[in-house]
Amino acid sequence: MNEKYWKWVITLSILFILLIASIVVSLSSGEVRFSLFDLKYILQHKDSLEYIVLTKIRIPRILLGLSIGGALSLSGVILQGIYRNPLVEPYTLGISGGASLGVALAIVFGLNLTAGAFMLPISGFLGAFITIFLVYFLSVRKDNFSINRMLLIGVMISFIASSSMMFLLATTTKENIHNIIFWVMGSLDEPNTMLIHFVLGTSVAGLISSYFFARPLNALRLGGKRAQHIGVNSALTIRILFIISSMLVGICVAVAGVIGFVGLIIPHLLRIIIGTDFRILLLSSFMGGSIFIILCDVLARTLISPNELPIGVITGMLGGVAFIVVLSSSKSKSAF
Repeated sequence: MNEKYWKWVITLSILFILLIASIVVSLSSGEVRFSLFDLKYILQHKDSLEYIVLTKIRIPRILLGLSIGGALSLSGVILQGIYRNPLVEPYTLGISGGASLGVALAIVFGLNLTAGAFMLPISGFLGAFITIFLVYFLSVRKDNFSINRMLLIGVMISFIASSSMMFLLATTTKENIHNIIFWVMGSLDEPNTMLIHFVLGTSVAGLISSYFFARPLNALRLGGKRAQHIGVNSALTIRILFIISSMLVGICVAVAGVIGFVGLIIPHLLRIIIGTDFRILLLSSFMGGSIFIILCDVLARTLISPNELPIGVITGMLGGVAFIVVLSSSKSKSAF
């Protein structure tokens, strides 16, 4: 095994250890504290407060954090590979704006009160799906597929969705404004286990399916035309990967709200550490995003306990600072 593969094994091992450590920290941190040594006792006493906190709150949040963080980071690294631009992130294409607008419309019209708890995730996903549809089909001109046109259209749709959100916030009631803003800032407080399992299964399926395109993504680093010369169907690969990453982002935003910077900073850092080979970058980005979200959720739950901060606030602050540090370092310049 050559030096590159040893580096991959070491990196994945460190990320796995960090993921387990973050899960342990998340399990034991909060207003109700307990250690790993207490787990056996807690699981044997199902009528205790600790058992309820463990099984109804912390484990579901960990599963959702693992899913959301992994999916957002995976989407980010895929989109950066498609556009060959390390500054592209999942929300650049307006998917989060479309999902947020869908949820805001559902809240304003009271659909979440009349149609049940699933209405907000469904509305968010429909908003994201419509955005994906518009970005994709407006980018195609006479079978000519342009990723630059797609990026520009996505940015414009994002502005339109944001302006529409501002209009709704300016014309609706104070209660609706509070619900919309709190949702937009992101949270892992999702009580429905079926929805959590769906997001977990979708994120893992997205990771597995993305590995069928690891080598084409490596080829796309040379450019679309050069990739075609070595046997890669660039247009088809970009379309499939765009749909995979967009659907992952749409589901994440629909369930957890807008959680920024995960798909930007995590692939960035890992690309600097382990290089640009997508065979290792896809899995390491998934694990890195999961670690980041789980730890950010711990901070969101504990910083102003017993109250809870929106997780989007934590990811935005930490991600922004980390991104500035990465950009200002001399080593990061060679990673672009």
